[in-house]
Order: sequence, then C-alpha cells, then structure tokens
Amino acid sequence: MPFIIKQQKSSRIFIYTALPCEAKPLVEHLALKKATAVQPFAVYFNHDICLTVTGPGKSAMAAGVAFTQALFGLVENPVLLNIGIAGHKDHLLGSLFLIDKISDFDSKRNYYPPLVFKPPCATAGIQTASRPQLSYDQQPLCDMEASAFYETAVRFSSGELIQCLKVISDNKLSSAENIQPKQVSSLIAEHVLTIKVLLAELSRLAELIATPEQKIFDQLIQQYHFTASEQLQLKSRLSRWSALTHHQAPVFGDVPLQTGKDVLRRLDQQISNRDFYL
Repeated sequence: MPFIIKQQKSSRIFIYTALPCEAKPLVEHLALKKATAVQPFAVYFNHDICLTVTGPGKSAMAAGVAFTQALFGLVENPVLLNIGIAGHKDHLLGSLFLIDKISDFDSKRNYYPPLVFKPPCATAGIQTASRPQLSYDQQPLCDMEASAFYETAVRFSSGELIQCLKVISDNKLSSAENIQPKQVSSLIAEHVLTIKVLLAELSRLAELIATPEQKIFDQLIQQYHFTASEQLQLKSRLSRWSALTHHQAPVFGDVPLQTGKDVLRRLDQQISNRDFYL
C-alpha cells in the first residue's frame, strides 16, 4: 500500500469529524483527497493534513482516532483537532467556540484542554453524552464525541496540541431534530479562515515543544526490546513526560521491567499520576 506509506511520512495535523457533512467544507477548502485504500473510515489527505470521518458517538470517535494514529501517527507531537457541531440552549446558530473544559455526562470525568495561546474565537465548556440532548437546560455546550476524542488523543500527543472546535447547530428555538446536512456544511464553511488560523497556531506550538532526550531514548532502546511501533510510542511518551516535568528524566525505580511493553506501561503510570496532580 504505497499511498499509505507515503502519507505516513508527512502528516503532522490530524482533524477528526463525526459526520461527512462536517468534513465536506474542510475537504474542499483544504484541498484534501480521499485515501481510497484506507478502510474502515473515510480518510482524506493533503501534504501535511489527515482528516478522518469517524461516525457519530463516543465509541466511533475513539476508534477513529486510535485507528488513524496507529496507521499514520508517526511524527512526534502531532496536532489533533476535533471539529464538529454542538447544541446549546441560547447561543445563536453558527456561533464558534474553542473548548476549554470537557465533561463526560456518563462517566462524570472532566478534561481541560490547555489553551497556552490566544484563542481565535470565544471559548466554552462542553458536555458529551451518549444520546442527543433535546431538553436544552444545560449551561455547557452539548455534543456526542468531545470527551472520547480528547481521552483517546492524549495517548498520542501533548495536551496543548489537542483541541476541540465546535459550531452551534441547534438551540431551544431550533432543535437538533431539525438539523440538515447542507446546513451543517454551510455553518462550518463560514469558519474555515478561523480554522486555518487555529491550525497554524497549533503547528507553531508543535515546533516549540521539546523532543525527548535522545540519550534516554537510546539507553532504553539498547536495554529493552521495542518493536518499530513501540519505539514510536516510546518517543511520544518521553515527549509527554518531558513536557509535564520540565525535562526531568523518568524514574523507573525498583519496578521489574523485562520488555519494551513494560517500559511503556511504567511511563503511562507516571504520566497518569503527573496528569492527575496537574
């Protein structure tokens, strides 16, 4: 599959939409072409962007993020952006928001995408539920994918580079039951310029984030066996750890480690603990 191999070397920005109508204006304005050899998700490329249409809902979004990162996520510190529609009781249709808090309605977990740059639009919190919310009695925005996107994406990049951008598609005066695909495409098309500004800012941040210390990486590679895929995961984990600890070296302590998988699990534990205290 030479097309896939070629794209693996270049994609640095990953965009995820739930619906084809959300993706359509982005495909057109960003000059993306469909990867016909890729299944089971619709995936589109240009020289440095990979866009995946995952399907609606948390499970579909999580699967789409994991799938494309496993196939194409070979660069360090990729940019991951979820673009889609959301509902709110009062906001006008077409309003654009960058998400600064994600709450999962089912698990009650909260996530806070770091905004270390000046947002190109207004910011808001969002609540993700498994089913459409038609009561319009909640203060946050409402959608069906954001929490699953963020929870999965943080396994593959630094939190600063993982963002959600939502366009209001329904409110108490115009229910989600009235949403039409052409309307969704039109609403998102109106914000293509802002989307491009955000992608440029996130790409700039990606260049600034320090890469893992090569010495630590080389030592671990020599000491333990890592597959090619695990080596990429190791670079990502070390980069995340470095960003969280201001370039401190990871400490493995007295925990017995036999394989590369053991090292990755130990790093995941340390990162998880550090994320919790942050």
